[in-house]
Amino acid sequence: MKKITQKDENPFEYTDNNKRYYTYDYYLKKTFGGKCAKIPIDAGFTCPNIDGKCGVGGCIYCSPRGSGDFALTSDVSVREQYERTREKMAKKWSVERCIPYFQAHTNTYAPVNVLREKFEEALLCDGVVGLNIATRADCLEASIPELLSELAERTVLTVELGLQSADDKTAEIINRGHSFSEFVDGYQRLRAASDKIKICIHVILGLPGEDREMMMDTVRKVARLHPDQIKIHLLHVIKGTKLAQMYDRGEYEPLTKEEYVSLVVSALELLPPDTVIARLTGDGMADELIAPDWSRKKVSVINDIDKQLYEKQTYQGRYYS
Repeated sequence: MKKITQKDENPFEYTDNNKRYYTYDYYLKKTFGGKCAKIPIDAGFTCPNIDGKCGVGGCIYCSPRGSGDFALTSDVSVREQYERTREKMAKKWSVERCIPYFQAHTNTYAPVNVLREKFEEALLCDGVVGLNIATRADCLEASIPELLSELAERTVLTVELGLQSADDKTAEIINRGHSFSEFVDGYQRLRAASDKIKICIHVILGLPGEDREMMMDTVRKVARLHPDQIKIHLLHVIKGTKLAQMYDRGEYEPLTKEEYVSLVVSALELLPPDTVIARLTGDGMADELIAPDWSRKKVSVINDIDKQLYEKQTYQGRYYS
């Protein structure tokens, strides 16, 4: 008699293994035929909450490089960044299919002609099958969705929008620089521009002052928007940030591993089953991470999420409506 496995018992639809959520690996397999190498790019942009347009100093948790720590510096051309990083990755992983990822700071915060030049340079690189652009919902002026719509006709385009929290008081604390209603307005304008643009929303669990219900309220509001993808991040305390100063003064306490795993499982239950879970926990540069130390063992965190989903006999979208 064949032994019954977790895969056999899995009630979740969008999977081909024991995972009870729509993994990014499964999405890549369906879309491109297999894994793709994400190539981080720093195009040299800044943010409106850094240069004074809506604030200064940036978000309290953001590193000086605006989350672009894994990319080469912007004094190197987009093509050279891509080629050098791809060559380095090729020593460990397959780089047959690649996705340039404009990750550092806000990658639609520049004149359209500048944006077009940067994005076109990336698309001309060897092995490119898609394009990911990280930005803010308040940096999608009228001409920018049009440009993104054009790109989506030629490649698999994913635009990543940093929400982090739907609570406006939290937005002030983290110095995001725009309200939730402004986020929704930008999201809807992007959605209206083209149904070929895939939209990914970023959410952070464990932001200062937020309790479990506030975090789940953000997840519910994101679920109502029904994005193509979502990235769920753990809040890291990184050296050189305002959050690090708060942590040193005893004004911020990170989530425990048990709290985070429980929060992620509850969040998955609330999300649409066909929304791709592009990330379940964030990465911090090992040498720059202050806390929480348990987050360094990323595989262990993901394994514990899988274990809790199985033990609770639950799955992504169980309570979505």
